[in-house]
Amino acid sequence: MSLQKYQAVQRTTEHPRHTEYRLFAQVTRALMDSKDKSGPQRIDALDWNRRMWLTLQSDLADDRNKLPTQLKASLISLSIWVDKHTSKAMTGNLPVEPLIAINRSIMEGLASANAGARTVSRSAA
Repeated sequence: MSLQKYQAVQRTTEHPRHTEYRLFAQVTRALMDSKDKSGPQRIDALDWNRRMWLTLQSDLADDRNKLPTQLKASLISLSIWVDKHTSKAMTGNLPVEPLIAINRSIMEGLASANAGARTVSRSAA
C-alpha cells in the first residue's frame, strides 16, 4: 500500500479529536516557525490559524454540535478574540505568542479527551 493510501485510510478512520489535535499541532507549528519573521510566512501562518478558528466557530454555532452550551459559548468568544488579535498581529502590532499559547491549551484539552476516549474504548473491549 502506498504512503498516500495509508494516510487517506488513517484520516478516514481517525477519531475526530485526533484529527483536530493534528490540525492544531500543524497550525501551531507554522505559527511558531513564523513568530520571529515578517512577510508572507508570518501572514500565511496567521491566516491559516484564523481560518481554522473561523471554521471552528462555524461548527460551534451549528445546532448539530453536541458540546455543552457554555463550552460552545466560551470557545466562540475565544475565536472572536483570536480573530481580532490575528488582525493586529498581521500588521506586526501584536506578538504571535498568545495565539500559540491558546492553541497549545486547546491541544492539551484535546489530548486529555483523547486519553479518556482510549481508556473507555480499552475497557469496553
